[in-house]
Amino acid sequence: MNNEKQIRILVSRIDRIGDVVLSTPIPREIKKVYPNSFVSVLVRKYTRDIYLNNPYVDEIILFDGEDDGKPKTFWQIVKELRKFKFTHAFMLLPNEKLNWILFFSGILNRIGVGHKLYQFLSFSKYVDRKKYIPLRHEADYCLDMVRKLGIEPQSLDPEIFLSADEKVKSDEIKRKFARNGEHLIGINTTSGKSSPNLAVDEYKKLIARLSQENNIRIIVTDNNPPKEIKNIESVICPNIGLSLRESIINFSALDILISASTGPMHICAALKVPTISLFCPLPACSPKLWGPLGNKSEIILPEENYCSNVCPGDPHICDFSGQGGIDSDKLYRRIKLFLEKNFSMLKK
Repeated sequence: MNNEKQIRILVSRIDRIGDVVLSTPIPREIKKVYPNSFVSVLVRKYTRDIYLNNPYVDEIILFDGEDDGKPKTFWQIVKELRKFKFTHAFMLLPNEKLNWILFFSGILNRIGVGHKLYQFLSFSKYVDRKKYIPLRHEADYCLDMVRKLGIEPQSLDPEIFLSADEKVKSDEIKRKFARNGEHLIGINTTSGKSSPNLAVDEYKKLIARLSQENNIRIIVTDNNPPKEIKNIESVICPNIGLSLRESIINFSALDILISASTGPMHICAALKVPTISLFCPLPACSPKLWGPLGNKSEIILPEENYCSNVCPGDPHICDFSGQGGIDSDKLYRRIKLFLEKNFSMLKK
């Protein structure tokens, strides 16, 4: 790596929205040390919008199909990657197909995660998370890739960048939904069962209470909200049918997002929008591993011993119900305290 002009790095992150958001520090930290390097990202079509307008990314390459709906074949992806003459590739999600694509793309320095057999067979280097001991943030684990290049990251904070026109549109959305200067609070009621979340009825109660406040305007940010939520008369659901990028602009207009630990929370953190987030203390779901970074945030956890005494044991079906859990009353009180404590910051 003595000749900076020859450094051409591919960052591949072909999984979910939150994971892709947490990969955004990588290009930035590379460019800080090697400003003339070429950095590209390999992502799926539905997460491409996270990297749009990112000043640290020279090229966005899609792992799956284009707008014609035809998926790319293995060799089509190989052919496309070969054109860029990458010197290094990071594989942030273990994936055998991707591993062999990077191998046949002629990328000499390939770094993956873990100890998969196909990595050894393809002579890939690796970083080891050692079963998450000690427990660090997912963004920090991602940055182990750049540490392999001798780069010590200066910041873990993710970033999503809006264009000048998008910032204007965000201000217009804020004025449209909060005409009298109300706090614009987004509530994302679903999590795709990727993390513990409140039951729909608890979200309905929360929306009803917050809607009675004169200085609060509620927006439900789900792309596909539950019928019970969508049918509430006072509820606005602006993200239905929108692209991810259009939804990102709507998220940027919020004063706070209320959600479980899910993609929209990470989007808002990357936009520096304050968040209040529901979390499970189990290591795999812990805020230490998945919490929002770089924004004003507050984490709400169930009481101590809730998981051992009440929780069903599966974080994907847990709804925080029962003694010591989280309900709409507890969440409402925390939102009110957050507003009071941060009013000057939240007032736009």
